[in-house]
Amino acid sequence: MVKRFCSISALFPLIALLIPGTVPAQYNGEIMAFGDNSYGQCGVPVPNQEFVGIASGWHHSLGVKTNGSIIAWGDNEYFQCDVPAPNSNFTAVAAGGRHSLGLREDATLVAWGSNSNGQGVPPPSNSDFVFIAAGWHFNLAVKNTGFIVAWGDNTHGQCNVPAPNQDFIGAAGGFGHSLGLKADGSIVAWGYNTHGECDVPSPNTGFVAVASGWYHSIGLKADGSIVAWGDNSAGQCDVPSPNSGFVAVAGGANHSLGLKADGTIVAWGDNFYGQCNVPSPNEAYTAVAAGRFHSLGLRGFGTPIEDQGSTPNALVIASVHPNPFGISASVVFQSPGLSSLTLEVYDTSGRLVRAEELGSFVTGQHVATWDGRSAQGAELASGVYLIRLRGAGRQTSAKVVLVR
Repeated sequence: MVKRFCSISALFPLIALLIPGTVPAQYNGEIMAFGDNSYGQCGVPVPNQEFVGIASGWHHSLGVKTNGSIIAWGDNEYFQCDVPAPNSNFTAVAAGGRHSLGLREDATLVAWGSNSNGQGVPPPSNSDFVFIAAGWHFNLAVKNTGFIVAWGDNTHGQCNVPAPNQDFIGAAGGFGHSLGLKADGSIVAWGYNTHGECDVPSPNTGFVAVASGWYHSIGLKADGSIVAWGDNSAGQCDVPSPNSGFVAVAGGANHSLGLKADGTIVAWGDNFYGQCNVPSPNEAYTAVAAGRFHSLGLRGFGTPIEDQGSTPNALVIASVHPNPFGISASVVFQSPGLSSLTLEVYDTSGRLVRAEELGSFVTGQHVATWDGRSAQGAELASGVYLIRLRGAGRQTSAKVVLVR
């Protein structure tokens, strides 16, 4: 019997990070795809611009644009690339083996493609979602209350979320196992565990993102290091040195991707199809996704605010999680040691809606939070916002999606 492999994208966050000072003007949401292209999964449709989020399935790829539409390409045998109408108001995407998921601004889900185990339709309680992930034949979605809804194939118990099902901010799905990221920085894993993919290494603390491959798992720590465990037959768990400065992770069938704060992609593991050969120039990337045997990298996207005078790698936002969020977002940043730092929030028109003096920070990693409210304490509407940190002539920014 021939064993078939799937690639599951589980990028966290799903909306790309904007890394200040590293995105040249010519990169405006461009997707670079590399590796296996036997189904056209690396043939990004034109115009290849204005993408803000990406995801990879077994043999298909997805991108969400600044206008809220989803573009899908590659294998379409199960109609996993036929985005249902109306194709608008999407904020995030996820791709399973042969199905796709989209998260709308109103916090509802849209699912399409293979429905062999019910994974191609949204769950009955289709509301209040802030995060989505897809496994081989199943899905995971996080509510704004921190509750995970899992549906689809449950052969290995991958949809049986362990109690207490609360305080989750992210998730990832592989072939038959699931990962959930808690607000306290710990990872909960359940389902198929033949290769130890559910055995989270100790200490199980300080994680800010999770991703899953076929039989392996990946966790990103707040200090910028990556921890990987499970099947290592192709070296997909051997994070290259130096294991530092990472801001996002993704897992394919037997390969792994890490995005660095300087905008470069590091890839390791199976490279039979060139899925680890990052195209030159390796720069300005803001998000990564991994398919079965192919990889995606997103280069920049436009913002309503011009970042003038940014100093690269001085003051840097490492991640924003959860993203999208419904209650509060944690902004993980690296400070060079500043006597005064201000957090600002802008809407898509460039209007300043919130400004808060954070005080001084010593050199190192820190976390700030935004509760989705204006300067007057009013709840802001769902949408895309720019979070900016400034101090001592330095600034850094990232986009975040608020879903009510």
